[in-house]
Formats: sequence, C-alpha cells, structure tokens
Amino acid sequence: MESFEKLGQMVLAIALFAGVMGLILLLVGRVKRRAELVESLAFVVPALALLSVGLVYPAIRTTYQSFFDRTSDTFVGLENYTEVFTNPAMLTVLQNTAIWVILTPIMSTAVGLVYAVLVDRSRFEASAKAVIFLPMAISLVGASIIWKFVYEYRPDQQGIQQIGLLNQVLVWLGFEPQQFLLNAPLNTVFLILVMVWVQAGFAMTVLSAAIKAIPSDITDAAQLDGLGGIKMFRYITVPSIRPALIVVLTTIAIGTLKVFDIVRTMTGGQFDTSVVANEFYTQGFRILNTGIASALAVLLFVLVVPLVVYNVLQMRKAA
Repeated sequence: MESFEKLGQMVLAIALFAGVMGLILLLVGRVKRRAELVESLAFVVPALALLSVGLVYPAIRTTYQSFFDRTSDTFVGLENYTEVFTNPAMLTVLQNTAIWVILTPIMSTAVGLVYAVLVDRSRFEASAKAVIFLPMAISLVGASIIWKFVYEYRPDQQGIQQIGLLNQVLVWLGFEPQQFLLNAPLNTVFLILVMVWVQAGFAMTVLSAAIKAIPSDITDAAQLDGLGGIKMFRYITVPSIRPALIVVLTTIAIGTLKVFDIVRTMTGGQFDTSVVANEFYTQGFRILNTGIASALAVLLFVLVVPLVVYNVLQMRKAA
C-alpha cells in the first residue's frame, strides 16, 4: 500500500511540474513583447524548480537526518559522525575509499596516456582506440559480471576445471588457483582493476585529443634540438597536455568516490571491500539505520564538492 502511495506522489509531482512548465510557456507565448528577461525566466524557472525538488531539498533533508538516530526520532548531534570515524568497520570503509580514490585515477590516466601516445598517428589508430574505448559502452554492472568470471575460483582438485580465466592461466603456469576476491586487502586492488579497465578508454580519448592539439612547430623544434622518444614525452608531451591530465584525473576521482556498482555486484561489500557509497546503501536500505546512512551521504557530498569545484576551475583555465 505504501509503495502505491509513493508512486502516486511521484506521478503527482511530475504532473505538477509539467503543468507549471506548460503554464509558463503559455504565458510567454501570449506576451507580445518577448523581453529577454521573460524568455530567460521561462527556461530557468523550471530547471531551478526541478533542481530544488530533486537536489536541494534532499540534500538539506539528508543533512538534517544525519543528526538524528536510526529512526530519525531522537536528536543525537554528532554521534553518527563520531561513529563513522571511530568504528573499526567504518574506518575500513574509509580506508578502502581512499585506496580507490588514489589508485584508480592514477592507474586509469597512466594506461590511457601511454596507450594514446603509442597509437598516435599509427596505421591502426582508429581500430586500436576502439578496442580500449569499448568497455566504456558497458555498464559497470556488466563489467563487474565479466570480471567476476575472470576471477572465478574452483578448488584445485582432480577432475575440477577452472572456469575463471585468471586462475586457469595460473594453473597452466603451474601455480595454485587463488581466491582473488576473498583475501584483503588485495581484493580491493582486484576490484579497482575493473574500474581502470572501464575508465582507461575515457582517459585515452581525452588525452589523445590533447596530444593532437599540440602545435606541430613545438614538436618539430624539439626534434631539431635532438629530443625524441622518452625525452619528447617527458619534456614536450606531458607539459603541453597538463590541463587535460588534471581534468581526467579529477573527473575519474569524482566517479571513483561514488563507486557502488562494482563493489555491490562482485563482493556485496563483504571481505573488507566496502566503500562509502556501498556502506550508505547497506546502512540505509538493509540495516535501516537512517542516521548513519545520512552521515555517510553527507560525508560523500563533502568529499566530492572540492573535486568538482577544482575540476570546473581547471576547465575554465583551459578554455
């Protein structure tokens, strides 16, 4: 019954928004002198209304709930935040999140940059780029399922064949198969590899465009001075694409902070692999601890905002 009520509220909200937008456009259409202010308001007001309902109000409501207990009935002050930063399980979650945010952008950007340099102006550039960009077309859940099969483990017993690609390779080389997703903290690194596999294509695309935008007279002058290979890459290519590198690093870091799909699909947050977004889901929708879940959501918001602001500033400088 409650689900039908929520569905009705959602339909009513959409209908009201559509009605308000239609009324505004109707009034604008009847105004003989379409002043610039009226036209601007006609497009800005619906967007602001939608942002207020879908973003501003939930943010304020979540922050408010973070100061209350699990049922949002009793005010507990900063107790939920204290729990997040003192509980050993929560500290593991924060540690895992930090590992994700440090390793994923660096590894993804490094792979994308090296690949972009290697295939730049080669005969098979288009097809080579398509191969590494292809994972971007796959959802994170789909990528997680693929890599879960790659990491699949079977006991090393006679008659039992490995179906996981990585373990089968280990068996061919004479090693014992490993449970890659069970042993902490390396299991977090194996999860990160999935994100790197997906994001490397994004990094390669942006950085390849930046490399092609380097003026030819700069590279020609460097070659005349005797630069080539690694020195050309270090002293010319990297400094010239520095703004693009920063944008790629911060963009991937923002996406990594909010990572949920990979952890939820591959381990469910077990075996010390949970991150902030996954723990927020667990606390809010499985344990039904609204206070802790809200505190984690606020923490995630606080961590993302500086990266977003810095990214915007760098993009403006580049423009």
